[in-house]
Amino acid sequence: MHFFIGIVPPEDYKEQISVFRNKWAKAFRNRWDDNGFRDPVEPHITVKAQSGLTEDMNWLEKVRETCSSFPIFQLTLSEPATFGTAVTFLSVESKEIYNLHKNLVDAVSPPPELIDRYIELDHFIPHLTLGQTRWGMNEAEIIEMKLAAREALSPFPSFDVKFVRVFDIKKNAPFEDIKLAKLF
Repeated sequence: MHFFIGIVPPEDYKEQISVFRNKWAKAFRNRWDDNGFRDPVEPHITVKAQSGLTEDMNWLEKVRETCSSFPIFQLTLSEPATFGTAVTFLSVESKEIYNLHKNLVDAVSPPPELIDRYIELDHFIPHLTLGQTRWGMNEAEIIEMKLAAREALSPFPSFDVKFVRVFDIKKNAPFEDIKLAKLF
């Protein structure tokens, strides 16, 4: 699977998150010679993981159609939290994001084993990742980052989600922005 679909926060807040993450990255990157850190893709909230989003691109038109009929909605970023001691993230408050997620999964129709593998549908937890052990952090740093993020990244914004961004995993870069339906 070579793509995923995300929601990006407003530019000014995205920059605030990037500066925060980079300070942490620099601090722990220099502690180990072989920590394996690579710059993560821009700050985003994954709304559809890579299951079914293959290189053949057959899914792209279905995603465009789904988004064109899904109304713009409001989303709020909130308190930092963790998945155990492996990931620090900002929480997301929005009922609509669950509906958009379900609609996108339904449109792409990945096999059930991939839905389970990529933690979709009933297991979907929208969040904006700040750091993770997979990026070279240790468990204590995950907890430290959660505490630091509460101060460094508040106040947490609310914003209108007007589009989703398809990301190319191989290139670690945006591929296409797809607009949601306008409110009338």
